[in-house]
Amino acid sequence: MYGIFSYDIASPRVGLKLGGRILDLEVVGLLGYFNDLAIDPAVFAQPALNEFIALGKPRHRLIRQRLIELLSDENAAFKDVHEQVFIDESRARMHLPVRIGDYTDFYAGIHHAENVGRMFRPNAEPLLPNYRHLPVAYHGRASSIVVSGTPIQRPNGQYLGPDNQPLFGPSKALDFELELGLIIGKNNALGNSIAVDDAEDYIFGLTLFNDWSARDIQRWEYQPLGPFLGKNFASSLSAWVVPLDELEPFRVPGIQQEPIPLSYLRCAKAAHFDLELEVILRTATGDDVVISRTNARNLYWSFAQMIAHHTVGGCNLNIGDVLATGTISGSTPGSYGSLLELSWNGTRPLHLSTQTTRTFLEDGDNLILRGWGLSDGIRVDLGEVSGTISPKQE
Repeated sequence: MYGIFSYDIASPRVGLKLGGRILDLEVVGLLGYFNDLAIDPAVFAQPALNEFIALGKPRHRLIRQRLIELLSDENAAFKDVHEQVFIDESRARMHLPVRIGDYTDFYAGIHHAENVGRMFRPNAEPLLPNYRHLPVAYHGRASSIVVSGTPIQRPNGQYLGPDNQPLFGPSKALDFELELGLIIGKNNALGNSIAVDDAEDYIFGLTLFNDWSARDIQRWEYQPLGPFLGKNFASSLSAWVVPLDELEPFRVPGIQQEPIPLSYLRCAKAAHFDLELEVILRTATGDDVVISRTNARNLYWSFAQMIAHHTVGGCNLNIGDVLATGTISGSTPGSYGSLLELSWNGTRPLHLSTQTTRTFLEDGDNLILRGWGLSDGIRVDLGEVSGTISPKQE
């Protein structure tokens, strides 16, 4: 996993996470280990991954192969410089890994979409007519995406009171959303669409993503144009990005899509990934509970389909853009990816212990998302993304 870290007097730079240590890639470069690959060490001395990402996948693969060689047990010479190139993770401060120009949030988790439909349209079909025909999405606020560990301040906004009249104040229905974020790794020119079978070439990597949501504010404001204040106060991104190449062992077919999508959304190969995901809630009073376990296989639309649809009208994506999947829920209550579902909009309190329940998040709650892939003895960790709720500052 690649990320941006700083330590002691060292400025932010590119690092590779290896267990509890971080490999300082600028130092590796300055020691000459990338010289024959024509990689300038300065590309690693940057406060965001964008310049490294811009090298392109062929050079990323050369760097990865070189690092595998250097880190092999047979490479005694590199072991002699370990103290120069490795930093203990406890010494590091993590930073937002990419410079984000734009952010799009999809709605690709079909079980989440069905649950929301059942809650708010109980006498109608849970999915709106367009859902199975195209990857629904909206454009979010990139400026309020923060790195994992950043405190999340409870937002103010309008919401409906008991008499259905609008009130103003801190959200009383603050929620999380378990998502994955795609980090765009290549630009496409304005007016040029990306074919679905080429779309994965435009993904640098994958990261965990929590799109915090103020459900009461969102419920009052979202019609007819969609989320605004209920979503734009904060989204949390993992400090680490897993290159898409590393997820190949976990490639699987997705949910069968009916009806068959239009031709521009039809993939020639399996384009979903078997990635385990879990949500942990830690309260200020000491509860520490896994409240959900699910899998990225529950996405209806694939990463490739999201990109193909996003650009079919000519939209240009840029390196560092974030495309989030939307909430990933399974089909059973213990696999739901939001408190909106886990508490069924507050009507079924979630029991964390004999004394503690939750419908929505309270001040002091720490919410942690984790993920990993495991197949035939191969494990790839997605790291984690966390945030603790702080009260609204008056």
